[in-house]
Formats: sequence, structure tokens, C-alpha cells
Amino acid sequence: MILTIDTSALLAVLVNEPHKAKILELTKESDLQAPVSLDAEIGNAMSAMIKRDRISVRDAQKVIQQYTRIPIRRIAIRLDEALTLAADLNIYAYDAYVLDCARQFHTPLLSLDRKMNQLARQLKITTLEVSP
Repeated sequence: MILTIDTSALLAVLVNEPHKAKILELTKESDLQAPVSLDAEIGNAMSAMIKRDRISVRDAQKVIQQYTRIPIRRIAIRLDEALTLAADLNIYAYDAYVLDCARQFHTPLLSLDRKMNQLARQLKITTLEVSP
């Protein structure tokens, strides 16, 4: 099965959050995909964690090394569709990229973001629920 994954789910695995085991279980036999913006979002999340003294630069670099070993198909962003979606749902473009990716390929969405999951269901996108 192909799954669309967002930054929240990937970060939970990469920084060993409580949801890690469940996410690994859900993705075990799946191929992952995400919009190409994922790399920028992961980098931004790491820099935010460094800025807040939640992680050292060296540890963030280790996380990035782990991240680069995860096989994820990068999907081109469809700007027109995503911006329309962002305007219709009053959300940021980065969230719209993820939702549009799942909708375009009719794949389930794996996210820890409650609002993202709610919007996905509103768009008739299957969501995979994760609890610790």
C-alpha cells in the first residue's frame, strides 16, 4: 500500500516520540510518499528544535542522516490545486500540499496533526489514526 506521510509522523519516528512504534507498525509494509516540500519542513523543524534548545546541532544532523535513509517518493507540488485548497480550507500552503498529494493519488494519510486529519476526512481522504 502507498501512504502519504506528513512531517509530524516522520518527526515522531526520527526523534523517538511515543507514537514511534505505532507509526513503524503502520508503515511496515507500505511505500511512503510526500510532497517535495517535506525536506524543507524537516529542515525547518530541526532548526526550530535547535533554536529552542531541544536538540543540539550534532543531534539534529544525526536525525537528518536518519531521515535521508527513509525511502520516500517525493511528489511534485501542484500549486494551483494546493493554493485553491489552502484558500477553501483557510490553511497554510504546506498543509495543502500534503492534502493534495493524498487526494491526487487516492492514498491514505498518516499524520499526527488532528486538524490535518479532520480536514482530510472532510475531503474524503482516508486517515490512519495513531495513538501511543
